Amino acid sequence: MGMTIAEKILARASGRASVTAGDVVEPRVDLAMSHENAALVINQFLEIYEGTGREARVWDPAKIAIIFDHRVPAESAKTATNQKKIRDFVAAQGIGKFHDIRADQGGICHQILPESGYVLPGAVVVGTDSHTTTHGALGAFAFGIGATEMASVWALGIALNIEVPETIKVIVNGTLPELVSAKDLILHTIGRLTAEGANYKVLEFHGEAIRNMTTSGRLVLCNMAVEAGATAGIVPPDAETLRYLHDVAHVRGTITLVRPDADAVYSQTIEIDCSQLTYQIACPHTVDNVKPLSEIEGTAIDQIVIGSCTNGRADDLAVAASILSGRKIARGVRMLVFPASWRIYDEALKRGVIADLIGAGAVVMNPGCGCCLGVHQGALGDGEVALSTTNRNFLGRMGNPKAKVYLCSPAVAAASALTGRISRPPQGVKNDEHFEFPSHDNQACLEAC
Repeated sequence: MGMTIAEKILARASGRASVTAGDVVEPRVDLAMSHENAALVINQFLEIYEGTGREARVWDPAKIAIIFDHRVPAESAKTATNQKKIRDFVAAQGIGKFHDIRADQGGICHQILPESGYVLPGAVVVGTDSHTTTHGALGAFAFGIGATEMASVWALGIALNIEVPETIKVIVNGTLPELVSAKDLILHTIGRLTAEGANYKVLEFHGEAIRNMTTSGRLVLCNMAVEAGATAGIVPPDAETLRYLHDVAHVRGTITLVRPDADAVYSQTIEIDCSQLTYQIACPHTVDNVKPLSEIEGTAIDQIVIGSCTNGRADDLAVAASILSGRKIARGVRMLVFPASWRIYDEALKRGVIADLIGAGAVVMNPGCGCCLGVHQGALGDGEVALSTTNRNFLGRMGNPKAKVYLCSPAVAAASALTGRISRPPQGVKNDEHFEFPSHDNQACLEAC
């Protein structure tokens, strides 16, 4: 019997020839990621060694990544103290993959990991963040765990008692219409599956549209796979994966591409013709409350947010800037932009994208999770409505349970900023989806690797 990508990765990491859905394994971890919640992990980790007489040392400091992104700069003395605690721990343990609040290395964890070359196809990646699923875009098995589970990973280097999940095969064929994006595709998919339709399963993405999609778009799909309840989202690695790893992440050497077997067993197969897809909006207060833009067009909004780990990459900022260039956002509307990393911010500066956004009236913030988290930077007032490219619109998500959040693509967000109401993007706007990823001969790259 053939295996899915998830089964192949977990079998390899567990030292087994094969596994099937339902098996319980303890895979070796290739990368363990935390952000500011590493402070909680540290507490749990130190408890493991209490009374043992043994020095508390992580299993492999080279395989741990810690990125400050949720509260940057620190919004309170408590946060600042926790960040100091983490810095001290990182120094004591010799953890090298540490990204502090610096413009030469910082950003959102789910952008920093891929652009830094920390994630490779076939890897087992765990993170103390539910959107760790993002990294399946590079062909890894990546999933979120809690602080206690991460403490055991830090100590042992393995993930304990992991049940091999079933996999749903999502086949996406056709060509996305102009300015309809990966964000529209994943919102449509979540609406179709519902928020619990992929519970404890993997979404494995296939088809013509996926093969032709940039890594940026694939990161969007896998990032939001968790919003359908999925344990992980995975795109089979291919020439585009190699292009990204070589050109953007600067990974050198042989890269092994793990693909599913032709006779792999799937719990369900979903087919989507994206040629017929239109702009999608997730309406309050659940991500699966998805409607075509046409059904809610004209809804008044107070705040626009473009950015986050979902849609804060260079191509996202570029399409927004293309729509806003030479124009002004509507009076009474605030527009906040959060690039996903300082590297993206810098490239957008060089390309004139930031200038176009500022010229339209947008406020460009430092890279970070900002108002998506709802802790600081852009909280909503009572009764206000936000339209955002982030990944969640739960009640209170942007800091106020008396507000409403709609989710959309960067193109829709930018077009709506011009009118102050949910609006469709104008036609004929250039969408440079390869902005972050230089053009490359994919097939030649595949053959060379």
